[in-house]
Amino acid sequence: MAEPSGSPHRSLYKLVGSPPWKEAFRQGCLERMRHSRDRLLNKYRQARGNMPGRAQSALLVQELMEEEWNALQSMESCPEALPQWEMPMDLAELEEIQQELIDQEQSIISEYEKSLQFDEKCLSIILAEWEANSLICPVCTKYNLRITSGVVMCQCGLHIAPHSPELTEQKLRACLEVSVNEHSAHCPHTPVFSVTEGTEKKSNLLMNCLACDTWAVII
Repeated sequence: MAEPSGSPHRSLYKLVGSPPWKEAFRQGCLERMRHSRDRLLNKYRQARGNMPGRAQSALLVQELMEEEWNALQSMESCPEALPQWEMPMDLAELEEIQQELIDQEQSIISEYEKSLQFDEKCLSIILAEWEANSLICPVCTKYNLRITSGVVMCQCGLHIAPHSPELTEQKLRACLEVSVNEHSAHCPHTPVFSVTEGTEKKSNLLMNCLACDTWAVII
């Protein structure tokens, strides 16, 4: 369908000017793109997944070109500018400017995507390290447990003498998960953990639930 003769898009192709004005238009468009990074990324985030790739390749370009055209049009009111608007801008030149803007737009989006990937990678590493190495104390639920040569310790004062020198954070985590899962299978309430003195004057980590009156020895 043909565009209305007075549309801003068609008006762009009627832009007139001597070579200095063509360069002014180009530089003005590029400057607008550089200062519209946040605006572009907001459009990109909103359109992501909802627009075909080709449509996403010029999210803001046409808009910025029309804004710059309007800014230059306002200069027609200046008498000294009128002689420079006699010859139409060549369509090939306009498309060249458009492509340059699209390239700059894609460069901004690419930089943003790389930043996102870096943030996601860092988060994945942090989570993996946390899952592999950190174990929250089940008694205070505030600090991380440390296990050295089988001795279980926490900043809250928890200290359990070694029951096995092979005990590690991973093994203790597995014991806790098994006990909690077995309890949650028949009781919706949250159990609590405590340290009590067991046989041979060694402390034990216990799990008990006041709601269902069950308990289990973790270590």
